[in-house]
Amino acid sequence: MALLARREEPSTLPQLPSPKIYSPGGWMPNSLVCPTARDKSGAALLAATAKMLLLLLGIIVLHVTVLVLLFVSTIVSQWLVNGEHRADLWQNCTSGSSFHCLASSSNEWLQSVQAMMILSVIFSVLSLFLFFCQLFTLTKGGRFYITGVFQILAGLCVMSGAAIFTVRHTDWHQASENTSYGFAYILAWLALPLALASGIVYVILRKRE
Repeated sequence: MALLARREEPSTLPQLPSPKIYSPGGWMPNSLVCPTARDKSGAALLAATAKMLLLLLGIIVLHVTVLVLLFVSTIVSQWLVNGEHRADLWQNCTSGSSFHCLASSSNEWLQSVQAMMILSVIFSVLSLFLFFCQLFTLTKGGRFYITGVFQILAGLCVMSGAAIFTVRHTDWHQASENTSYGFAYILAWLALPLALASGIVYVILRKRE
């Protein structure tokens, strides 16, 4: 019996399925994805990241600005100016032939102003510290409520201190034509809207990854 030789077919390797990429319309092969679409998605991601970094930088700069204003207005002897005489919350200084300073009055209202200004600085420092803590510990989508509350409290404290000083400073120094408010007093009022704005931004801000 003649044996029929079987013709061997060349072996072929199994073909792997082409990789697929998910699109809004469903899964589609990688070969069908346009390179331009990939470039656009990458550029959009970079743009979003850059916006978030700029927003974060702006928030920090605003907070540090408020903190500097509070420090300067609390420490510098420029709340009242009358010629060569300077007065602040802590001491009265005279600059003439010799520069000398005396302790400020011990009036209860002045002590209240001192306490309000110190509390405003403390609350603002705590707010900045809590912001950095929540920045790394807060879950995605969470809001910076605690940070915002402390910053708003700082603004309310500086408002209370500056308002008390405005109403009662004549009990300490008699008003005269040569007496005017110094730049430290103005900085205290300037810190008020900035602190409130910073606190509101913290309250409405959401964390993103």
